[in-house]
Amino acid sequence: MTTSIQEESSQTRLVLRATDVWKSYDDGAISVLKGVNFEAIQGQTVALCGPSGCGKSTLLHLLGGLDEPDRGHISVNGVELHRHRSRLHLLRHEIGFVFQMHNLIPDLTLEENCLIPTVAAGVDRQTARARLKLLTDSTGLSHRLHNRIQKLSGGERQRTALCRALMNSPRILLADEPTGSLDEGTSTTVFQLLLDIAATEGVTLVMATHDRALAEQCDRLVEMHDGRIREPESI
Repeated sequence: MTTSIQEESSQTRLVLRATDVWKSYDDGAISVLKGVNFEAIQGQTVALCGPSGCGKSTLLHLLGGLDEPDRGHISVNGVELHRHRSRLHLLRHEIGFVFQMHNLIPDLTLEENCLIPTVAAGVDRQTARARLKLLTDSTGLSHRLHNRIQKLSGGERQRTALCRALMNSPRILLADEPTGSLDEGTSTTVFQLLLDIAATEGVTLVMATHDRALAEQCDRLVEMHDGRIREPESI
C-alpha cells in the first residue's frame, strides 16, 4: 500500500505552475498575457493551442525562465523562478527548450552544437559523448554527427535541436512550434519523436502548436485566446 501511494504521489507531482501571470511589452502598450493560470505535472504532455499572437510563445518563455512576468508567479518544481538561487543552473539542468527555427549555429557540426550545453553545465566529456550517442541513435542522426548544420535538412535540424535540448537530461522540455517550419510529413515524424522521447525519459513536455491534429495526441490540450486560457483545465 505504501508503495502504491508513493507511486501515485510521484505521478502527480506538480512541476510547472503559472499563477495569475500578466505580461506586456512596449511599456504596457501591448498586452500579451492577462491573468494566466497554468499547471503541468510530472511526465505529462501538454499542447498549448491557439491563433498566432494569443500568447503561447510568451507563456513558454516565462515558464522556461527566458523572460519575467509583469505580475504573477512562475514556479518550477515548487520553487519560484525569481527566488531560484541560480537561474542559469535551472536553465542548464532542469529545463530544455526547442525553438521553432532551431537556433543552431550553422557553421558548427551537429556534434559541436549538441555539446555546447554540456560544456556550459560542466558535464565531463565522456558522459556528454555517451549522452549524445544515445540521443542521436534514438533520433536517427548518428550518421550526421560531423556534418555542419547548414548541410542538414529542415527535419534533421529540428531533430538536432531536440537532441541539444535534452543533452543535460532535463525533466522539463518546452517546445515552441517545433514543427511550424516543416512540411506535413516531417512535422508528423518530429512530433512523434517528441512524444516518444518524452515517454521514454519521463519528461514533462509543454508544446505550443497551431496544429490541432498533432496537439490532440498529447495528454492535455489547453486552448489560449487573446492572452488567456480560454476554458478551465483540470489535472
